[in-house]
Amino acid sequence: MVVTSRDEVPDYDRARELRAFDDTKAGVKGLVDAGVTEIPRIFYHPPDNFDKNSATTSDTQFSISVIDLEGIDKDVIKCKEIVERVGEASKIWGFFQVVNHGIPVSVLEEMKEGVRRFYEQDTEIKKELYTRDRTRSMVYNSNFDLYSGATTN
Repeated sequence: MVVTSRDEVPDYDRARELRAFDDTKAGVKGLVDAGVTEIPRIFYHPPDNFDKNSATTSDTQFSISVIDLEGIDKDVIKCKEIVERVGEASKIWGFFQVVNHGIPVSVLEEMKEGVRRFYEQDTEIKKELYTRDRTRSMVYNSNFDLYSGATTN
């Protein structure tokens, strides 16, 4: 039997499964490391969450917004336009590419390497930093909206 909806499992305790996933403090990488080969039910999208009229990927062109910061510090109008573009890109896509920001490539590479080193550490080390307390200066967790997001609720 293939479960296509969480509604097909009457005794499924979603909140308990969310807590169990969160309590591992290992995130999705922990699932992979543990050899899990099926997507846990907490990540299923019920069919009614999909827009039946939405375009398929085969007929959709995607492009990432590119925000050019050149001259942002010299022109108040340009600064306002850039702020509006950042807001629009954030609202529509949730991310964007920034160019002409003045950060040297060497610094960017060092940042990426630092992130890579963090995520490649032993899970036990990362667990010490795992928190849902957003007031802390360093927050590490999985799915910031785990208990409120449409994907997991």
